[in-house]
Amino acid sequence: QVQLVESGGGLVQAGGSLRLSCAASARTFSTYAMGWFRQAPGKEREFVAAISWSGGKTYYGDSVNGRFTINGDRAKNTVYLQMNSLKPEDTAVYYCTARTYYSGSYVPFQSREYDYWGQGTQVTVPS
Repeated sequence: QVQLVESGGGLVQAGGSLRLSCAASARTFSTYAMGWFRQAPGKEREFVAAISWSGGKTYYGDSVNGRFTINGDRAKNTVYLQMNSLKPEDTAVYYCTARTYYSGSYVPFQSREYDYWGQGTQVTVPS
């Protein structure tokens, strides 16, 4: 069974940076888009960023646009999330996700548009 494995979470002071990584456990796993969502305690899961491998198009949630950058390597089924200028409100569990069915250059941004999920990695930014 294919797994998405996240790493890179941790505690960072406000204004600092972190880089999250996510890799699929199988090389033969074919994805068309990968992304990140996050969920803070007591809140709904929130879209963070995603990338469509078709053309490399990216899309960001409003709360992170301009501060976070997503990129990756389709051949390695690996995606990264560079997070800069972190704020206390960025504190959440961050989930990597992958879509294994074709969507062209469209960048999925709703959780129901993805079919594989990682276990999550905690990011904490103290206030």
